[in-house]
This record gives sequence, C-alpha cells and structure tokens, in this order.
Amino acid sequence: MTGILIWILLGLIAGAIAKWIMPGPDPGGWIVTILIGIVGAVIGGFLGGALGLGGTGDLSIGSILLSIVGALILLFLYRKLA
Repeated sequence: MTGILIWILLGLIAGAIAKWIMPGPDPGGWIVTILIGIVGAVIGGFLGGALGLGGTGDLSIGSILLSIVGALILLFLYRKLA
C-alpha cells in the first residue's frame, strides 16, 4: 500500500512540475496531473534503466527528475499527436 501512495505522490509532484515547465492546453485537473506524472514516472524509469541511471523505485531527487523528464516527454507527445 505504501508503494501506491509513493507513486501517487511522485505522480502529483512530477505532473505538476512538468505542467509548470511546459504550460499549455492540457487536459484535466489535478487527477489528470497525477496520471500524467505516474505515466511520466514509468517512462522516466524505463529510460533511466535503459541508460543505466537507475529507476523510479523510491521517492528521491533522482526519481523525481526522471519522472519529470518522462512527464515532459508525455506532454510533448500529447501536444504533437492531439
């Protein structure tokens, strides 16, 4: 249960920072922001693991940065495809 709460918290932080860095016409409110951050954490964790930078398994500065990068990639792709 703690892991799920960490993912939600990480998603909220990463999604909010990503939307702040890349403002624009994005869908939804704070729940969608959390979902963008969680999916961004998955993307960032995958990329971090592939590049040997680690993953997003804990609530640390590195995992938050990887999650933000993943969320920014997700927002970029959403805007290009929508």
